[in-house]
Amino acid sequence: MLTVLVSASCSMRPLQGVLVPSSEAVEAASQVPILIGTTRARSSSDPGEMFSREPSSEMAFAQVTVSIPPDGSRKAGEIQWPLSPPGDPRKEFVTASAGYLDRTEFGAAVSSAAKAGHLTKTLVFVHGFNNRFDDAVYRYAQFVHDGRLPVIPILFSWPSQGAGNLGSYDHDRKVAGRSGSALTELLDTVNANPAVKEITFVCHSMGCLATLDALRGRASHGGSVPKLKNVALVAPDIGFDEFISAVGALGPRRPRIGLFLSQDDTALKLSKSLAGGTTRLGDINPQDEPYKSALAQQKILVFDLTHLGGDDSHSRAFGEVGSVMGMIKQRLAQGQQLGEDPSRTASR
Repeated sequence: MLTVLVSASCSMRPLQGVLVPSSEAVEAASQVPILIGTTRARSSSDPGEMFSREPSSEMAFAQVTVSIPPDGSRKAGEIQWPLSPPGDPRKEFVTASAGYLDRTEFGAAVSSAAKAGHLTKTLVFVHGFNNRFDDAVYRYAQFVHDGRLPVIPILFSWPSQGAGNLGSYDHDRKVAGRSGSALTELLDTVNANPAVKEITFVCHSMGCLATLDALRGRASHGGSVPKLKNVALVAPDIGFDEFISAVGALGPRRPRIGLFLSQDDTALKLSKSLAGGTTRLGDINPQDEPYKSALAQQKILVFDLTHLGGDDSHSRAFGEVGSVMGMIKQRLAQGQQLGEDPSRTASR
């Protein structure tokens, strides 16, 4: 059981020092700047951690640029963690720069990234269970790089314990479920930036609890975020009935919603047992009833990643990002939008 829990996190990485910037640069390496909003407290024990597992009452901001080794010396979809920080940029992920920001500096950094890259779209990533801060930063950098995503990447990091045990699972689930208001705060900050024209959320596992809570909170107050166009739930650790009920309550002005799942997700099968047998949204067979009809009624576009294979079914979308992006582009080329499937007839 514990082995399955541990496998829900990223690959093995050093215990300390990962986010200490390296002074060595490699011309062929790729630089991926990640902007960050977090409800973690600053780390007082490890400068290479930046933010700890402890919660903070206020949102903090930062920027970390991750150097990713040349494509010829790494396998796409994987994080090549440094064996000994700060690492070798020729063959390992290393931190090129890292620094804390205040809210004004964060907004300026978003504007600067938009101008430098001629970008108008942001992608806000919400990580899942058993993630340290450095886990989330490096995983997101890998996802953006390997997916060749033309976006301004923004990470929302909630205070996961970063440990694979049952006590941490229960703790993380409660914290993730209470993080919606902070995520809404970050969303409002990004939405207010005139350089940003479109926002997409990508949430993973327990991070989808925070995302759903943010959407519910906004809808319950009668508000909407016009720039928030798409929400992608990857292996969501949410009860199916809870999800359908929440989506139905969002109303017609909700963003388009896409679901990425794997029917062989061992981590979610364990989660189901911990939740008293409640079916997890990320572990269903979307062709079975009542799931098929309920998803069709809510116009949820489903991407079943089971056939992609790989060792880590819970993080398959990030490891096989090239294939996943190809699936999305194929749907878009067919004239579909994320969250709309013309092959389904929605109930009225």
